[in-house]
Amino acid sequence: MIELKSNNFDAEIANGVTVVDFWAPWCGPCKMLTPTIEELSTEMTNVKFAKLNVDEAQDVAINYSVMSIPTIIIFKDGKAMESTIGVLPKATIKSKIESVL
Repeated sequence: MIELKSNNFDAEIANGVTVVDFWAPWCGPCKMLTPTIEELSTEMTNVKFAKLNVDEAQDVAINYSVMSIPTIIIFKDGKAMESTIGVLPKATIKSKIESVL
């Protein structure tokens, strides 16, 4: 899984489908979601998975109107296509990703 920062965010999401997990180390629900995202990243090899720590890249979080975490935004060729907020079942997240493919 790729660690995104303000300086590499745009380049990393520019091509293909990228699933970005907006999180913070102090966020309990974020920690609950991490294993699900890691499982999906090993199953869906045609999709790029990345994490963005909102404390370290507040500018990016603000740019995408991330007000609650965990938030997942699915990008296709740099454009936000789908998003979810909160801890959701793996099947729900996978279905959202597949809808963008």
